[in-house]
Amino acid sequence: MSAPRSSLHRAAAPRANLADQVYAALKAELHDFRLVPGDRVHEAELSERLGVSRTPVREALFRLRNEGFFDVEAKSGWFVKPIDFARLDMLYDLRIVLESASLAKLAHREDDPPALDALKAVWLVPASERLADARAVGELDERFHATLVEAAGNTEIARVHHDVTERIRIVRRLDFTRADRIDATYQEHAKILRAVMQRKTDQAQLLLKSHIEQSKAEVRKITLHALHEARLRQSPLQI
Repeated sequence: MSAPRSSLHRAAAPRANLADQVYAALKAELHDFRLVPGDRVHEAELSERLGVSRTPVREALFRLRNEGFFDVEAKSGWFVKPIDFARLDMLYDLRIVLESASLAKLAHREDDPPALDALKAVWLVPASERLADARAVGELDERFHATLVEAAGNTEIARVHHDVTERIRIVRRLDFTRADRIDATYQEHAKILRAVMQRKTDQAQLLLKSHIEQSKAEVRKITLHALHEARLRQSPLQI
């Protein structure tokens, strides 16, 4: 599947920065299903299309392989791996463990971390002030969950949580492509946040678990539909 031609070339950009840009560009193509499971890519073609040398392309591909999105075969080169829903389920389950533990630690704080005020300003707003842009809401959703974890103060939990977030971002943000899912996210985040501020740890953990489980189920359905649509675009009817 051919993605649109673009260029990431910057005359004086360090190689590491170019590798980051290639990585972000390929992740965006995966997220938008311009690259779908089974698609094959070649370092030389990507290098030409993105306007960079093969070295940052290779570095980005190996990074994406480590995250489970690409793999490489000796004779046929790089290809997009099938979506492993069992693995995604495990990562979502790990999110629940990490975030629930963080809520428990938050409950033992004597005061509310300042970061919670920023969350209130985003999520405890009238319906008329809610955002509708899927990408913006997706970014705010990640920030909500990451802030709760970071506010608990365990940097190792926060590090692992960040890694999990990176690995599920491509499918996770599909959850915000429907208006009803955006509304549900605002409502559920508000309930979780109020329970956290009221030190109702058990309630907050139950709400959080339900919220993530529902998101996991919705993402699976939306992903399967998006893959079906992408494959139809790849294989138009012959006239």
